[in-house]
Amino acid sequence: MNLHDESIRNNRRVFLKSSGISLGSIAAASLGFNPLTAAQANWVNNDTGLRNASEPSGGLPGLPHHKPTAKRVIYLFQSGAPSQYETFDYKPGLRKLAKTELPATIRNGQRLTGMTSGQSSFPIAPSMFDFKQKGESGTWVSDLLPHLGQVVDKGCVIRTMHTEAINHDPAITFFQTGSQLAGRPSMGAWVAYGLGSMNQNLPDYMVMVSRGTGRAAGQPLYDRLWGSGVLPGKHQGVKLRSAAEPILYLSNPAGCPPEIRRRMLDDLQTLNQQTLARTMDSEVATRIQQYELAFRMQTAVPDLMDLSDEPASVLEKYGPEVHKPGTYARNCLLARRMIERDVRFVQLFHMGWDQHDNLPSHMSKQCLDTDQPSAALISDLQERGLLDDTLVIWGGEFGRTVYCQGQFTEKTYGRDHHPRCFSIFMAGGGVKGGTVYGTTDEFGYNVVENPVHVNDLHATILHALGIDHRKLTIPFQGLDLKLSGVEQRNPILEILT
Repeated sequence: MNLHDESIRNNRRVFLKSSGISLGSIAAASLGFNPLTAAQANWVNNDTGLRNASEPSGGLPGLPHHKPTAKRVIYLFQSGAPSQYETFDYKPGLRKLAKTELPATIRNGQRLTGMTSGQSSFPIAPSMFDFKQKGESGTWVSDLLPHLGQVVDKGCVIRTMHTEAINHDPAITFFQTGSQLAGRPSMGAWVAYGLGSMNQNLPDYMVMVSRGTGRAAGQPLYDRLWGSGVLPGKHQGVKLRSAAEPILYLSNPAGCPPEIRRRMLDDLQTLNQQTLARTMDSEVATRIQQYELAFRMQTAVPDLMDLSDEPASVLEKYGPEVHKPGTYARNCLLARRMIERDVRFVQLFHMGWDQHDNLPSHMSKQCLDTDQPSAALISDLQERGLLDDTLVIWGGEFGRTVYCQGQFTEKTYGRDHHPRCFSIFMAGGGVKGGTVYGTTDEFGYNVVENPVHVNDLHATILHALGIDHRKLTIPFQGLDLKLSGVEQRNPILEILT
C-alpha cells in the first residue's frame, strides 16, 4: 500500500471538512458573500475603539470586548532580573541593619536556590545607591535611573509583583507565555491572534535582543519565548537582527530582480492555493500570507532600519549608543519607529541583569545601558502623540534578595533570586501617571498590600488592549488555554484610567 496515495491522505475528516466548506461556499457565493474574506474581517473605529466596517484588521470576531486604552505594546524586558532595591523599592531603614541576619520569621521557610541554600548566614545588604523623590508625584527612584526618574510621572511603579518561578528560564517563560512550561503561545502572539494587524507591510509582533555591559554571560534566550505555540504560525514574533541582513532570507538572491521574484511568488501561490483547497490546512494559509508579507517587507524593513531621517536632536536624546546597531538604545529607537508603522506588539530583551556578585559595578553598567534610552522612548512617544495609546512596560522576571549572596564588603555585594516581590514600571496606554501600586514590608522581602501575580499583569495588559483575558482562549488538550492561566486572575483596574 502506498501511504502517500492521495486517496489515503484525504481522510474522512478532511473530506467532511472540505465538503462542508465547499457547499457553504457555493451557497454563500450565490448571495455575493465571500466566507474566507469574512472570516478574516475585523474592524476598529479609531474614535470609539470599537469595531465597524471601515478598517480591516484580521483579528477575532467580537474583539475588542470593551473600549481599549491602548492599541500597541512595547515590552522592555530586562532579562536576568534587576534588583528592586537598586531601582524602585526604597528601603532606607535597611542601612541601620547592614550585615545583621535576616530574621527567620521574614524568610518564613522560603525556598532557596542552589546558589545560596548552602549559606550559613544571610546578612542584610542595603543598597549602596541613594534614592530621590522624582516628579510631582514624589515617587522614589534610584540614582541609577536618573532619566527614568524624569518620566516617572508618566507611569506607575508596581512594587508588589510576585511569581512562582525561582530560576531564570521558567520565570522568563512564565512572563512571556503565562506558563512555566515551554511551548505555550507568547504574549505578543496572543495579542496578534486576538486583535490582528494594524499594518500591511510589517509583522504584528517584532522582537529585538541586546546584550548588556554589566554581565557578559547573560541568561540564554530561546526563540520559543516569542513563539506562537498552538496558535497559527503567522502570529509568532519576528526577530530583528543587528547584522547587515536584519531578517534572514528576506533579500532576493543575486540575479533575481523584484519582478522575477513577484512572478515566482504568484506561481507558488497558485500551487499553495491548490494545496489549501485540497487539505484545508491552516498552516498552508499561513504560508501563503507569510510569503506575501515577506515580499512587502523587502521594502518596509530597509525603510524601518534607515535612520537617516531622524533629527540629530532625537538621536542625542537616546544617547551615544544609538549609533551602534544591536544596542539597547538603537533598539529603543527602532521600537518607536515600529510603533509609528503600527506594529502591534514590540518586545525588547536586554540581557545581563543577573547580579549574583559584584552588583554595584555590574548594575551600574546595566542601568547606563538602559536608563536614558528607556526614558527617551517614553518621552519620544509622548511628543509624537503615540504614548496615549501605546503601553510601555519595563521589568524583569523576578526580584532580588535583601540578603547578600557571596562576598559582602563595603564596596561590593551580590543578591540571589527572589520571587516573592519585585518592581516593574508601566507607562502610557491608559496607565495612571505618577502612581505607585502595592506595599512591601520593611525588608522589601514580602508583599504587605496589593499583590500582583504574573498572570494578573497579563490580565491587565489584555484589559488595556480591550480584551477580557477570560475570553481570549483556544482549545488545547481538553483545556481552554489562556495567557492568564487557569486560576482566577484579575486586571489591576486601579492603575488604569
